[in-house]
Amino acid sequence: MRPHDFWQEIHPPATFGRQPADGFREGYPAAFADGGQLLLPIRELADGQHALASLIINQASFDVETALCESLARAVSPHRPEVVVGLPTLGLTLARGTARSLGHERFVPLGTSRKFWYREDLSVPLASITSPDHAKRLYVDPHMLPVLEGRRVLLVDDVISSGRSIRAALDLLELCNVRPILIGAAMLQTDVWQSQIGEDWRDKVVGVLRTPRLRRAAGGGWLPE
Repeated sequence: MRPHDFWQEIHPPATFGRQPADGFREGYPAAFADGGQLLLPIRELADGQHALASLIINQASFDVETALCESLARAVSPHRPEVVVGLPTLGLTLARGTARSLGHERFVPLGTSRKFWYREDLSVPLASITSPDHAKRLYVDPHMLPVLEGRRVLLVDDVISSGRSIRAALDLLELCNVRPILIGAAMLQTDVWQSQIGEDWRDKVVGVLRTPRLRRAAGGGWLPE
């Protein structure tokens, strides 16, 4: 498949059959709760022996984006979230669509661009697997605090991988005296994030898709580790 062909279609259950003995090559088929499959591109890591399945939601077709948002909304709806808070940058796409699917009129975006009325005491350092250096800070608009106070908050990011972005968002919301009832994501990438966010939060994380870390197979393909 060409790189821009990924994320464009949800395939019926079992479209890609069983795991090949010599590993996946074109992509990794991640499964929705109903068995539908989304073929994700495999990105080789720097060591040459491991790889991850990648999801970039703002490159997905509108149908796939909608399916991810609606699937997350269905999964979290029993917890009755009242406000959705989204993490920048790609988490904002999922948060907006999830809030709409839940029947909300708005969502609250966090940001890394400091507006002049933002408060430095309502910000935290931000790092992620794609931005590892703490050059950014994560902010909440002080004007949005009344929207969050005393509400059942769902914290949303597109992909949870290292867990550092979610940990930063939890720390920021704690500064605002807000404790989310749940954390949602389009994809949980490996399980490394569990140690980063802490035991108190592991059972409060909901993902639409789950993907493992992959290792290079003898035949050159990629197998779940």
